[in-house]
Amino acid sequence: MDPPTMWRATTVQACGLWPFAAGSGAPMSGVPLGQHLYTGATVCGDPLSWFTRAQYISNPSLFMLGMPGLGKSTLVNRMLIGLAATGVVPLVLGDLKPDYADTVRALGGQVISLGRGMGGINVLNPGAMGAAARRIGGETGRMLAAETHGRVLNMVAALITIVRGRAMDDHEQSVLSAALHHLRERTPPDRQPLLPDLLRILAEGPDRVRAVTLDRGDETRYRDAVDPLHRSLLGILDGPLGDTFATETSTRIDLDASAVCVDISRIGEADTQLTAAAMLAAWSDGLGAVAASHALADAGLRPRRWFFTVLDELWRPLRSASGIVDRIDALTRLNRSLGLGDAKITHTLKDAEALGTDSDRAKARGFVERAGMVVCAGLPRQEMEDLAQIVGLSRREIELVSSWSSPPGWAAHGDREEPPGRGRFLIKVGGRPGIPIQVAITDTERHLHDTNKRWAPNKPLHEKGTA
Repeated sequence: MDPPTMWRATTVQACGLWPFAAGSGAPMSGVPLGQHLYTGATVCGDPLSWFTRAQYISNPSLFMLGMPGLGKSTLVNRMLIGLAATGVVPLVLGDLKPDYADTVRALGGQVISLGRGMGGINVLNPGAMGAAARRIGGETGRMLAAETHGRVLNMVAALITIVRGRAMDDHEQSVLSAALHHLRERTPPDRQPLLPDLLRILAEGPDRVRAVTLDRGDETRYRDAVDPLHRSLLGILDGPLGDTFATETSTRIDLDASAVCVDISRIGEADTQLTAAAMLAAWSDGLGAVAASHALADAGLRPRRWFFTVLDELWRPLRSASGIVDRIDALTRLNRSLGLGDAKITHTLKDAEALGTDSDRAKARGFVERAGMVVCAGLPRQEMEDLAQIVGLSRREIELVSSWSSPPGWAAHGDREEPPGRGRFLIKVGGRPGIPIQVAITDTERHLHDTNKRWAPNKPLHEKGTA
């Protein structure tokens, strides 16, 4: 049943209603989001605050759905700013538009730009995890170093999957692992190996690599075993991914940064392979930095920090490669142990239905089922009916959110009229009644987060010059 309408008042104002006063239904823990649509009460919330302090949710994650142009990324941008003020580190590991780069700069954070001819990623560099393993030392350091090897192996395997369009064979992963071990042992401590170095190892065929190919001293058998892997690595360096992964990493993620944004907006929308590869590399490097930060904190070498990741336009990376579905699926299951909250944003549940395999579609639907918070902007009625099968929605809530998907009216004199649902959201947590809110952005937020920059007219040249 829908709850009765509630109002908030002080004891002085509401003293005449005693003893019939009741607590307000608007939560006050977390980032101030907006006003309750009916009562006008301030509504606060974010995945980390509701998981740690308020304990409203059992998983520090948020899943947001809504039609384009209704303010989804604007609401998440507000959470990002509010959480940064409490010491949480926002991580936007693959900003596709970009929607968050200006905000991260304003927060004094780190913005890393990637694209063709701009920036590089060395996927063989263990990054912050490797540095943390050396600093910690001992048995803990050795365990962390072993984990870095697994992360590097998985990242190279993911790139090969993207280039081939299918997963690697099991024996190829064994060959790749042996080659990476050999390469790490022969590389001097003052430099990091690169993918061209890995190609040379396969060409040379050291005993450690030959042993896992079962070549039995036969050069032909060895070449038959490693040539497909060799060709795929050449495809990474000289094929559709360009030279992005052929050189040293241009900018490392700073563990002390107040916020981090990996801007991949310069990669064209049609360049799906490079988008998927850059997204996977950014997530691998970013989550490795999170693991390194926690390992150093466990060893008493740095203060504990919490992190908040944002994955906007979820449909785009999901369709790029199945490896990203697995990566995000693992994150949503382990973010509690990682000290990590996350927000995932997409348009509709049908985005998951467009994935290539039944396994990927099932994993993508699981993102909504496991989310601690589900936030709905305007959605068509049929979409709300489908969502009600996963999230408990009353008939009144379905009608309310459906009404927000209506287009704006015909303006009389060319005036710009906003859609009725812009800035309106319904927050659902488990079986609780939804909280409808209205978000009004400030001038500062409007300046930092304008998703329609390309539609603004250019200023005349005389206005661009300095006085």
